[in-house]
Amino acid sequence: MEKTTDRNEAVDPNVQLRGPDDPENVPSDATEAGLRGKPPIAAALIVAVFTLAIVGLSLWYLVQPQPLLVQGEADATRIDIAARVDGRIGERPVSRGEDIKAGQTLASISNPELLMKLREAEAARAVAVADLNRIEVGTRAEVVAERKAAVAASEASLTLAQQTYDRTLQLTQGEHASVQNLDQATANLDVAKRSSEQAKLAYDEAVAGYTPEERGVAKAAVAKAEAAIATLKAQVAELTVTAPIAGQVYQIATESGEYVSPGVPMLSLVDLSDIWVRFDLREDLVKGLKVGDHFQVKIPALGDSPVEVEVRTIATRGEYAGWRATRATGDFDLRTFEVRAYPVEKIATLRPGMSAYADWADAR
Repeated sequence: MEKTTDRNEAVDPNVQLRGPDDPENVPSDATEAGLRGKPPIAAALIVAVFTLAIVGLSLWYLVQPQPLLVQGEADATRIDIAARVDGRIGERPVSRGEDIKAGQTLASISNPELLMKLREAEAARAVAVADLNRIEVGTRAEVVAERKAAVAASEASLTLAQQTYDRTLQLTQGEHASVQNLDQATANLDVAKRSSEQAKLAYDEAVAGYTPEERGVAKAAVAKAEAAIATLKAQVAELTVTAPIAGQVYQIATESGEYVSPGVPMLSLVDLSDIWVRFDLREDLVKGLKVGDHFQVKIPALGDSPVEVEVRTIATRGEYAGWRATRATGDFDLRTFEVRAYPVEKIATLRPGMSAYADWADAR
């Protein structure tokens, strides 16, 4: 067996220790090449290939045309229902989102003062009608008889005054009566004649009845009363608010018990049979677009399913105070156009307010 040297054994002074800087410990060229080997070169090549691939894909993506997405919104015909009379909301039998029919009651308004005005107008018409009937019937028989009796009495008074005058005249000529008595008899005779004429005229008026002008005034009073009643009845009819079209209750602005004024909207209806998709586009985007064109849109609320729509309206939006024809830099301000596109096939689940978008490059 080979004998092992003890650690405590003294070192031979003739033996030289070699350190790491000893030339004999430095590896040769062959040994260095063997240590480097091929794996580091392969890793560098892989990294270079990946880098070139990433740069190439980035450049390819940058040069590709990006899709131009335009966003729109579904809209429909909206009708604001307002009261034509004032009062308080009594009953409101409809609720938000409810489908209604044309002519269905939407709300009722309470206005006791208006009802009292209608009754007052009806009473005024009754008075006017009664007065017209009185005029058309003519003078009562009792009035005619009274006027006839007045004529007879005036004629008797005239006869007596005439006889008194004649006697007084004879006595005055025979100097048996004074001139003063003759003057008194003359005055009484004149009064009797005027009274007789007045009685005859009153009798003729009673027999003839009322004039055509008086009849016309009475008829006009009746017509005026009837017109006032018709106006009030129309206002009373407005106390019950009905739906002008079939649709869906979109918004309700007033609740039961609230006071409403004429012209203030109480609720809004939408006509779901007339619904479209609205896009607000710059004028450079509507180039080449015309009424009747078809394109596809996607509606996220309906699962992004493609929907074919038809353009029916292309109209410019309203101008604003800050709009200018050109800018100081020389470029132009572009107007905004409203494009309405209607679904070719009716979509029952499409509702106003739903978002829609389209790839405008493919749409044109």
